[in-house]
Amino acid sequence: MPTPRLAVFAVFLFNGALFLSWAARMPALAAQVGATEATLGLALLGASLGLALTAPFAARACARVGARNLVVVGAVVTVFAVPSLTLAATPLHLGLVLFVLGSCNAMLDVGMNVAAVAVTRALDRPLMPQFHAGFSVGGLVGSLGAAAAASAGWGLTRHLLTAAAVGAVVVAWVIRAVPGATGEAAARPAGDRPVLTRPLLWLLAGVTLCSAIAEGAASDWSALFFVTERGLDEAAAAAGYAGFSVAMAAARLLGEPAQRRLGPHRLLAAGAVVASAGFALTVLVPVASAGFVGFGLAGLGLAFAFPVVMDLAGDAGKRADGTGGEREIGLVTTVAYTGFLAGPPLVGGIAHASSLSVSLGFVSVVIALIVPVVWLARRSRDRELTRSGAGSTLP
Repeated sequence: MPTPRLAVFAVFLFNGALFLSWAARMPALAAQVGATEATLGLALLGASLGLALTAPFAARACARVGARNLVVVGAVVTVFAVPSLTLAATPLHLGLVLFVLGSCNAMLDVGMNVAAVAVTRALDRPLMPQFHAGFSVGGLVGSLGAAAAASAGWGLTRHLLTAAAVGAVVVAWVIRAVPGATGEAAARPAGDRPVLTRPLLWLLAGVTLCSAIAEGAASDWSALFFVTERGLDEAAAAAGYAGFSVAMAAARLLGEPAQRRLGPHRLLAAGAVVASAGFALTVLVPVASAGFVGFGLAGLGLAFAFPVVMDLAGDAGKRADGTGGEREIGLVTTVAYTGFLAGPPLVGGIAHASSLSVSLGFVSVVIALIVPVVWLARRSRDRELTRSGAGSTLP
C-alpha cells in the first residue's frame, strides 16, 4: 500500500489529469454538439456553476463522512461522467454533463485538500505546495495525453474511456491510504465559532479570490493576448500559458524549503509581488519575449497562493484533538471558485471596453491586493490566538 503522502499526491494528479483530458479536447466536443463560441461559453459555465454550488455542501459532507469517502464519491462519478461527455448531442446536454463534472471536482477538491492537511499535520511538514503540484503535473499529463490521442486519430470515446479507466486504476490503488480525516460533526465544540463570522477566513478567501481571477485570466486570455497584441501565430501564442503552467508546477514541487524559510504569510506576499510584476512586465514591455517571461513570473508567484491558503485555513479550524478544518477549507474553496466563475468574463469585459493589455494590467493590480490582504490576515490570526491564550507561531 502506498504511503498517505503518495496517496494524496496521486489523488491530486488524478483530478488534474481527468480535468485536462476533456478540457484539451474541447474543440472536438464543440464540433460534436455543434456549439458556436457563444453557446460553448454558456456550456462551459456549467462546470463553474457545479464547482461553486457544490463546494459548501462538499465541506459539510466531508465533516460527516470524511475526506476519503468524499474522494471516493467524487472520483467514481468523475470516472463515469468524463466518458459520458461523448454522448452529448447539444450544447445544453454538454453543459449539464459539465455541471456534474464541476460538482465532482468540488467534492474532490475539498476531500483531497482536507486529506492533504491531515498528512501535513501528521508529518509536521509544509507539504501543501507539493500536493498542489500534483494537480499541475496531472493537468500536464492530461493535456499531453489528449494531444497524443488526437494525433493518433483516436476518437473522443476511445480517448476519454481510456483516460477514465487509467484514473480509476490509480484511485483504486491508493484510496485505502488516503486519510479518513473524519470527526468534525461529532466532536465540534459547542463554543466553536461559525466560519462565516471569522474575518480571518474571509481574508484568506480573498487571497484565493484574487489568485483565481489571475489564473483564469492567464488560462483564458494569454493566447489571445499574444495573437492580437503581440502578433504571434496561435502555435507560438500557446507557449505563454505553457510557461505559466510549467513555472507554477516547478515552484510547487520545490515549495517546501521556501515555505520553511519565509513562513506562509511572507511567502504569499512575496509571491504576489512577483506575480503582479510578471503581469505588469507582460503589458508594459511591447515585446513577445517579455510577455513569455512575464507569464512565467506570474506562474511562479501564484504557485503558492492556493496550497498555502488551504494550509492556513485548515490550521484555522484545527482542534485540540488534531482534527477539524473541513468547514474552513470549504469556505475558502467556495470563494475561490467564485473567482474562477466571475474572473474571465470580468477580464473580457474590460478588454472589450479597452484592450487586452489594459485588462491584464487590471489583473496585475488585483494580484497586488494580495499583499495588504495577507497582512490583515496575519493580524487577524494573531488576534484570534491572543483571545485563545496562544501565541503566534506563523511568520
